[in-house]
Order: sequence, then structure tokens, then C-alpha cells
Amino acid sequence: MRFRLPALLVLAWLTGLVPALPAMDAGAAEKIPVDLELLLAVDISGSIDPDEARLQRDGYAKAIMHPAVVKAIRGGIHGKIALAYFEWADSYTQGDVLDWALVSDQASAEAVARRLVEHPIRTARRTSITGAILYAIPRFGSGPYKGVRQVLDISGDGPNNDGGPVDLARDKALAAGIVINGLPIMNGKQNTWGFPMLEDLDRYYEGCVIGGPGSFMVVAESFDTFGEAVRRKLILEIAQKPATKVKKAPALLQRAQSGDQYPKGCDVGERQSQDFWRRRFDQ
Repeated sequence: MRFRLPALLVLAWLTGLVPALPAMDAGAAEKIPVDLELLLAVDISGSIDPDEARLQRDGYAKAIMHPAVVKAIRGGIHGKIALAYFEWADSYTQGDVLDWALVSDQASAEAVARRLVEHPIRTARRTSITGAILYAIPRFGSGPYKGVRQVLDISGDGPNNDGGPVDLARDKALAAGIVINGLPIMNGKQNTWGFPMLEDLDRYYEGCVIGGPGSFMVVAESFDTFGEAVRRKLILEIAQKPATKVKKAPALLQRAQSGDQYPKGCDVGERQSQDFWRRRFDQ
């Protein structure tokens, strides 16, 4: 009799009398713990020419493999971070350059840097920080890594002028537990298309873009010093502990000057764009 029971069970299973065993969920596999999921979002809008786009990419690559950055990574609880990189322009233009990759030592940092510099360079028109944030939110948690912290690092040289209110997108990211840090590029360079600059872009980033526990920004005063600013910023982001604030700011680090509100309004970029195109059509 002991040999007949398995055969009966098999027959019942095949005829539907016993439900099939649940399929293994591919996403149920345990994720690799890391100290930080760091998503780099880099501006390639119309105000940035191909040479400047290359300077940005090279700046990030050199910063990622800098020994001081690797040392900061090794100093974490897990001694490793997950890093991803995408470039953005208007609300429809976001392109992945690097999917989630593990960085835990000098060799893995150099491998990531090589992948960045080998990827083709491109640029596009308009500036949608909103689009970048909304694109970034579902990226967190989508890879095989689970970070103690999740940080979106946005760099750009102008305010949002496409894709909807940037502060609402920021608040959506903060509600998801994502910290947003900023790297405004304030080089005083005239836009290729004659579009007006925002002289207090740092205050705009402070009031409208960054947010979350310990959020901060580092100002890059030119594309020539961009790499140095990126390196300082990465070290701060990696070395920070959960739910803490930066206690001492380096020279390039700018803290809040305008409180929670930007006095010109977070829609200043949209208004600049409307005025610019209105004048162009009136001519």
C-alpha cells in the first residue's frame, strides 16, 4: 500500500483534484545588502554642449574610482554600494548609461568608470528635473541590491521648465523614502539658444529640488571644477549615516539660505520659458 499513495497523489494533481504548488517568485530571492543605493541623474539638456557633456561624464568616472571615494565605500557597514547612472533632458528624454552595479573596491570602481566613459555622448533640448525625478523613483529597489539608504543625486545647470511642477515630483520621491541631493552647475555660461540663466540656481535647488533627511548640495562653479565637486559630493553621500545631517560643510557645500521656500517660486523656469518663446514669436 505504501507504493500506491504517491501514484494516487500524482493522478490527483494531474486531474486538478489537488492544486499545483505555487510557482517560485523570481523577485522573492534575497537581495544583496548594501550601504547605499545611489542613482546619479545628469543633465544633458540644450544648455550643455557635447564637450561639456563629456566633461560631466569624465568627472563622474574619475570621481567614482578616486581612492578617497573607494575608501568611503569600504568604510560602510557592508563596505559596498549599488550605483546607477542616467542622463536626462526634457520630460520624455531619460537614458540609462549604467544599470545598478556593485562597487566595493578599487577594481569594481574602475570597471564602473570604464563603462561610463565608453558610453556614447548625446544632448537634447529643454530641462525637466521633474521628468528625471519621476523616472528615478521606480528605479530604486529594481535591482538585485537593497540599500540602507536610497539617494538620488541630480546635477544640472538650469531650473525645471518642462514636465510639471518640480516641487510636487520632489515631494513624491521624499514620500517614497528617497533623499534628493543636488549639484547645480553655476558657470555663468550663456545658453546656446539664448535662453536666460538663473543666477541663484543654488537657492532654487535648495528650495525646490533637494530634500529628505541630511539632504544637501555641492555647487560646481564651472565644468573645469566639476570633477572636484562630484568627488566631494560622493564622499559626503557615501559616508553619511541614515537620518543624519552633515555637521560640517566643506567650502563647496552650500546649506539652506532660503528656508523651505524659494522666493521666486519653483515655477520660475516655466515662466522664463514662456517669456522667452513669447518674445521669439513676437519678433
